[in-house]
Amino acid sequence: MKTKKSKTILLMSSYPPRECGLATFSSDVVNSIKLVFGDSLPIEVCALQKEENQFEYGLDVHYALTVSSIEEYRILAEKINTRDDIGMICIEHEFGLFDGDYGNYLLSFLLAVNKPIATVFHTVLPGPNDKLKKIVQAIIDLSNKIVVLTKRSQEVLIRDYDCEESKLRIIPHGTHMVLWDQKEKLKREYDYSDKIVLSTFGLISENKNIETVLYALPDIITKHPEVIYLIIGKTHPEILKKEGEKYRNTLIEITKKLQIENNVVFVNKFLDLKQLLDYLILSDIYLFASKDPNQAVSGTFAYAMSCGCAVISTPIAHAVEALNSDVGILLEGFDKPDQFKNAILELVENKEKRLEMGRNGYAFTHETTWENIALKYGFLFAEVTESKGKLSFNFPPIKLDHIKELTTDYGILQFSKFSQPDLSSGYTLDDNARALINILMYYDMVDDPIALDLAKIYLNFIAEIQREDGQFDNYKDINRQLTKQNELVNLEDSNGRALWSLGYMLSLQKKLPLDFVQQAQKIWDKAVLHIDKVSSPRAIAYSLKGLCYYYQISFEKNIKTCIAQLADKLLNHYHINSDDEWCWYEDYMTYANNVLPEAMLYSYLATRDLKYKKIALITFDFLLSHYFMKGEISVISNRGWFVKGEKKNTYGEQPIEVATTIITLHLFYQVTGNAKYRNQMNLAFSWFLGNNHLNQIIYNPVNGASYDGLEDKNVNINQGAESTLCFFKAQLIMNEYKGDNEYSHLNTAMTFEI
Repeated sequence: MKTKKSKTILLMSSYPPRECGLATFSSDVVNSIKLVFGDSLPIEVCALQKEENQFEYGLDVHYALTVSSIEEYRILAEKINTRDDIGMICIEHEFGLFDGDYGNYLLSFLLAVNKPIATVFHTVLPGPNDKLKKIVQAIIDLSNKIVVLTKRSQEVLIRDYDCEESKLRIIPHGTHMVLWDQKEKLKREYDYSDKIVLSTFGLISENKNIETVLYALPDIITKHPEVIYLIIGKTHPEILKKEGEKYRNTLIEITKKLQIENNVVFVNKFLDLKQLLDYLILSDIYLFASKDPNQAVSGTFAYAMSCGCAVISTPIAHAVEALNSDVGILLEGFDKPDQFKNAILELVENKEKRLEMGRNGYAFTHETTWENIALKYGFLFAEVTESKGKLSFNFPPIKLDHIKELTTDYGILQFSKFSQPDLSSGYTLDDNARALINILMYYDMVDDPIALDLAKIYLNFIAEIQREDGQFDNYKDINRQLTKQNELVNLEDSNGRALWSLGYMLSLQKKLPLDFVQQAQKIWDKAVLHIDKVSSPRAIAYSLKGLCYYYQISFEKNIKTCIAQLADKLLNHYHINSDDEWCWYEDYMTYANNVLPEAMLYSYLATRDLKYKKIALITFDFLLSHYFMKGEISVISNRGWFVKGEKKNTYGEQPIEVATTIITLHLFYQVTGNAKYRNQMNLAFSWFLGNNHLNQIIYNPVNGASYDGLEDKNVNINQGAESTLCFFKAQLIMNEYKGDNEYSHLNTAMTFEI
């Protein structure tokens, strides 16, 4: 599908290779917007610099403004005015970034340019004097939208600068996605395995107030010599020009005076992103000691929380809003070493508490990952330029990482805690059957030998859990023993999924090793003997899919007869439960609803009996009428099933329901050629990419996993097998539609219209 481009966004800010927090922030904004929206939202940069030709910029930078020359502001505005392709300008504002009184040189640019403006205030000073108030009010008046990073900044702009609330938008500081289970591994890698690591990072200046922490450490180190404090970051370039390493040398002298120099490490580097995140992930406790009560936000604070650190902080606005007793310790004031000492000791001596704080902070900051922040900026830019219809999502790369992480030598585990496999959850036939189908589908597309290795594991699991009589159990614990759960729940659906997976595998037998095919055939022959016992609608549907796949290569008359018999059973469920207002197979809708009309359409394809096709179309369209509305998909909630005659519950949406919708839309589009199914496929997949009621991604871009659910106010960021496998299969299907329905390679970009 060809991408329709929005007009270009011009971002004005300091920018790498300039070394400052705002430059890093702006680079992250640009990169994340490209990652999420691709070419559909072009973005260029106007880099702000102190001196002409101060830096050699990359390809993102199309303009450079020397902020000390007021004439250049007007010249830049005139250049921008001549470009019809620029839709708006986003200005990253920080006092001191622009020259003049309180940076008032910027006003000459705002007055001269004729493009819509969004201004992002990184600092909002309360209680302004008259001059400051007039300058900020002028920026507000000349901007179409104002963005702030905290609620407190919003409150100050409304209260002290008379800003209209309707003009304001809160978009938090972004954070980088990392995997949860890396802390011990990185501690070993950096030789800190036996240490409790405290850290502070950022460009070093007096405002960091690091000496307050140093004065807190002697008593802690005496009691706990395993404590080590990492001070990470170069001296701020502007400070370095004026004072050299005066402040850093002062800190070094303090460590010697206090006799703690062996426990304090200065990492005097401007770290690349990977190294920085490594240091934060391996840190147990992050210390934020800023002494500026007017500091609105801190990127370092946000990054530390997102990396799973317990945080101890002075009460800047960002910390007051984000830090509660579940994620860290908020101190009562500034410049108080004793408060730091008591707080550090509390967490050093309570490992479980600091780990729990780290876990909570990690989960809390999911909504501020750069991908989610890019969505917020993208929607804001589209609103200002009135181009939401041209905004599209990029197709995320297909990754096996989490599937491999969840897979042991015995099978795929059921659940994970965040991204870390949960061994205690054990194994299920359900998940291993899904995994077998998906990994073979992947192998059929890319011929990856790793996929065959995984398929062998999943097939072996199915063989191991089959009973002597040919039926299957579903649950095994981590010790590979059957659990009591097998005696307490109905196993029909699981048996149906097993048959589906075997039928699918055997339909690919010409592409698979002979021993694989022989093993699957042996399991199939025992399992299919029980096909006439299946009674529940989903078990019928799963079994039908397996039979239809098998019939593609066998053309056995008895298999076709079984298909007709099971399809008639499903049809009978429809006739019993449906009426003029309720065109469905049951008097409620639960999970994986799409598999019912999907199986009915498969039955038509195998038998060519039009009655199956008719009911498949009626019931699927009925289901879709409850799923698609107002440009989004909203599926059945797991908080309560959709009962006939009652109102559908909202929230509690799970990836399985969205993915099975995509799977079924794919089949119906292939069979009917109806474009509405193709369009709804795009819309359904965009749910994973952020087109949902929270405007948050429902997948992990680092490991290719899917999160477990979309709730009313948050995303459940555990990454279990069911969710991840469903997302993986949805990706494989959508991959077939790259380039206007022509198959292309997995790393090719694909977009989905909003």
